[in-house]
Amino acid sequence: MKRVWHIGLLLVCLFGSAPMLAGSDRPLQAPPTVGLALGSGGAAGLAHIAMLQVFDELGVKPQHITGSSIGAVIGVLYAAGLSADQIHDIFADFDGSSLGALSRMVRPDARLGLTDLLRLNLGNGGLLDASGFLEFLASHIKARRFDELAIPLAIVATDYWTGEPVVISQGELLPALAASMAVPGLFAPQPSGERLLLDGGMSNPLPYNLLQGQVDIVVAIDVTGTRMRDEQDEVEISDLLFNTFKIMQQSIIRAQMAASRPDIYIKPDNNGIRLLHFNRIEAILTQAEPAAAELKQALLRRAGLGQR
Repeated sequence: MKRVWHIGLLLVCLFGSAPMLAGSDRPLQAPPTVGLALGSGGAAGLAHIAMLQVFDELGVKPQHITGSSIGAVIGVLYAAGLSADQIHDIFADFDGSSLGALSRMVRPDARLGLTDLLRLNLGNGGLLDASGFLEFLASHIKARRFDELAIPLAIVATDYWTGEPVVISQGELLPALAASMAVPGLFAPQPSGERLLLDGGMSNPLPYNLLQGQVDIVVAIDVTGTRMRDEQDEVEISDLLFNTFKIMQQSIIRAQMAASRPDIYIKPDNNGIRLLHFNRIEAILTQAEPAAAELKQALLRRAGLGQR
């Protein structure tokens, strides 16, 4: 079926009109274009990998990708041409303890102790230096600039001074990623001209609006999850801080959804997954399986996407 689509598109380009099926007066139809928005959510965003596996399984490639925070990280890797399985293998390197995963984010090639890891640098506005993690990601792809990606990509950061989202789709990839994932208090904000850029999840945690009007089908993957009440009377300070950030993101998404919904909206379960649980990739992907099945059926219903 995909071959027929490609031939049809070629003939349209050559002759300026849709060709006719043999023995029929019906023109060949080009496949609908698909845009994919990958949302913010810390380690829970590893669930994006399960969604990308669905795209790979169906042989469907999005024509445009947008991402915020962890969605920007996964989006860069996929837009650079890596498969979902290859992205899985990259993050599988963070397996082990939570502290070990955090150590790998700072210096992927090092074995660090707690005192080495937690070098407080309040002068730069962040607890950790993300440069080692970004270099680790860069070592797996050839692209260094947006125009070198196989799939057009736009990622979102937040202007500290105005609070407005900043869409980045040109220039160098790593500074843009550093800005989009600059969680306040964890990673340092990134200067960009007169702007000071922070995590994209603060202003647009699920940037599907950037795709509307650009493609036929907009797919949005929301990895902000839900909070389950537990039996503990007290909430740990780290959970309080990170979940407050999540509440803010969910409020933004609700307001955006009330104004205009994407064509396909998927929200994987990520109960029990905290911001820095990058060491729990297999548990995250297992929880995401029902959402991945939902995405597959939704894509198949849309004009027979993925059918051969």
